[in-house]
Amino acid sequence: MKFSPQLTDDAVLQELGGRLAGARIERNLTQAALAEQAGVSKRTVERLESGEVATQLSGFLRVCRSLGLLERFEALLPEPAHGPMAQLKQMGRKRLRATGKKAVAGTPKKWTWGEPS
Repeated sequence: MKFSPQLTDDAVLQELGGRLAGARIERNLTQAALAEQAGVSKRTVERLESGEVATQLSGFLRVCRSLGLLERFEALLPEPAHGPMAQLKQMGRKRLRATGKKAVAGTPKKWTWGEPS
C-alpha cells in the first residue's frame, strides 16, 4: 500500500504496524525479544504492530532504533534546504519563527468629508 493523503489515520497506523511486524519477522525476532532490545513492554510492540493509537511516539522510536530503521527517518523529514540568498539574509542565525501569510488588502475606498468612519 502506498501512503497517500486520502488514507485514514487508522489505515496509516495499521500499515505502519504491518511494516514493523514484517521488519521484525525478517530479522527473526519475537515480539518479546524486540521489546527487550528496545526497552519497551511486549504489549507496546503488540500495540505498534496492530496499529493501536494508544502507543507513545517514544516507544515507536525505540522499536525503530532496535530494528535499524531510525536512519530512514531522514527521508521522512529531511532538513529544510535554504537557498543562498536566504542564508545570506539570515547571516548564520537560525530562523525561530514563521511569518505567516500577509493579508492581501483590497482597494481602499476613498474617504471624503462627512462620511461616517
